[in-house]
Amino acid sequence: MTPDFEKIEATLLAAAQAAAERTLPLFRTGLGIDNKLASGFDPVTEADRGAETAIRAVIAEAFPDHAIIGEEWGRSGEGPNSWIIDPVDGTRAFISGAPVWGTLIGFAHEGVAIAGIMSQPFIGETFLALPGRSLYRRAGEATPIRASGQAELAPSRVFTTTPALFDTPQLQAVWQAVEGATRLQRFGMDCYGYALLAAGHADLVIEPYLNTYDIAALVPIIREAGGAIACWDGSEPTGGGNVVAAATPQLLEKALKLINVA
Repeated sequence: MTPDFEKIEATLLAAAQAAAERTLPLFRTGLGIDNKLASGFDPVTEADRGAETAIRAVIAEAFPDHAIIGEEWGRSGEGPNSWIIDPVDGTRAFISGAPVWGTLIGFAHEGVAIAGIMSQPFIGETFLALPGRSLYRRAGEATPIRASGQAELAPSRVFTTTPALFDTPQLQAVWQAVEGATRLQRFGMDCYGYALLAAGHADLVIEPYLNTYDIAALVPIIREAGGAIACWDGSEPTGGGNVVAAATPQLLEKALKLINVA
């Protein structure tokens, strides 16, 4: 059965609003921070947990038979339709007061994300995709977005959250190859970098070690804007992995070739 995309769109928007009601009152406050790792630092806050709880409630009411996969509360349900949630992608940015975090909610059918939203409520920006359209929403206005159309590596603008993610000799070689082949590199953007690529302001985003909730919502936003995205081996990225997004399929092909000979 074809998914009801009108209802999916309404649910994405309602869930993002419910999340904002939990995140915004805590942003740039002295909220407590827990560390999910025994060794290292993987922060989680009341904002993460509360926002995911709110998102799950909206989805469960609209689509009680769909599966939900979230960073904080795991998986519930089974079936071909799933919602994939990162309530605060960029928690480090959140606790640092930097407005480049976002709420990610993706809708996947048979393991491929086909609708999604990235909401940055502090700035008031929303990037939304459904089959056939990728939109930028702000102040009640919605406008279509398109990736830059860049097809060459040399002039490309590249985002990654931090080069420190490339933490093995092989991964370091990949980053050095990408850095050496492109014009401009910027860091610390988390999900916001992928949204900027979809809107035409960047040309490549490359990151290793992504989980499904880090990337699923962003996959349709990029693809419906004319961009391309894949794991480094060319496979579907909805489930996570080492991922590269590009402004065009041609640029993605060149980036994959570069990555795989590094």
